[in-house]
Amino acid sequence: MENSVNGNGQRFQIEERPAPSFNGMLMLVLNILLILGTLALFTVGLTPLASNWSNGVRVLLIVIGGLYGFLVGPLLFMGLKILKPNEALVLTLFGRYYGTLRGEGFYFVNPFVGAVNPSVKGEQSSQSEKNQVMTKYGNVNISLPNKKMSLKAMTLNNEKQKVNDALGNPIIIGIVVIWKVVNTAKAAFNVDNYVEYLSIQCDSALRNIVRTYPYDASDDEGEKSLRGSSLEVAAKLKTAIQDKVDIAGIEVLEARITHLSYAPEIAAAMLQRQQASAIIAARQMIVEGAVGMVEMALQQLSENNVVDLDEERKAAMVSNLLVVLCGNKDAQPIVNSGSIY
Repeated sequence: MENSVNGNGQRFQIEERPAPSFNGMLMLVLNILLILGTLALFTVGLTPLASNWSNGVRVLLIVIGGLYGFLVGPLLFMGLKILKPNEALVLTLFGRYYGTLRGEGFYFVNPFVGAVNPSVKGEQSSQSEKNQVMTKYGNVNISLPNKKMSLKAMTLNNEKQKVNDALGNPIIIGIVVIWKVVNTAKAAFNVDNYVEYLSIQCDSALRNIVRTYPYDASDDEGEKSLRGSSLEVAAKLKTAIQDKVDIAGIEVLEARITHLSYAPEIAAAMLQRQQASAIIAARQMIVEGAVGMVEMALQQLSENNVVDLDEERKAAMVSNLLVVLCGNKDAQPIVNSGSIY
């Protein structure tokens, strides 16, 4: 758990704990009955029926009935909380961490507690603004009704960034991160805004990881690259982000590259380079295949005694076969009606 410092300079640990609560439905019914009963006492104290009673009894009925019926009873309704599946309420009491409500249900808690969710900006913002968390680093698909903290798996789509790879080439890259809150106390109190904190750490981790890999690498080199080793890059990216967001009580479920391309200023040159590499690789394969076919043809002609070729004729045959097999266009045969000498 992360250490914090109180007003006296002493260190203490904030760890998530369940908030004391009671059955909400039971407290709702009981409170309604008490309010009705105390209002009845208040009414009796004001009616002529109590004229024969002493003034002390009448005043007591009016005070008790009015105090509970008009003040205490309505105040207790503030302690009723409803939670849906995968929602939590981080509660504080007079500035101190009171506890966390987890799990679906109808609860009753201390009516003086307040809910804390640092991702909801401003107490006066509208409901539509509260239900959408926008950061300058990307859009977060997250629903935050009122002050409730979502425990669902959520998606963070960071904006595409221009980063230099290991060879110094500028590339455009974008990632998506699947995450969820696992420790509500850390998320609420250890960082100012856990959504923005996650987004910033994703940006930093992405830049650090991309700088260690080239965009692309030849298969013969055996070097890891962003394009050819996407699973390994994603695993390292997830580990790097997780190490940074543990303090915020966040678990990173998955991190994947969603966009990868060269920057526009070098895209054309890199495309020509890739085309040249592909042409060279294709030519190399064609030549290797042609040499093997010529060797096989000469060997079979010799073994089957089809024709007895001297070295000069072998050289001419090899030349003709290589022209036919390696040429870009179909060969045009020439019929020789005389001797080849």
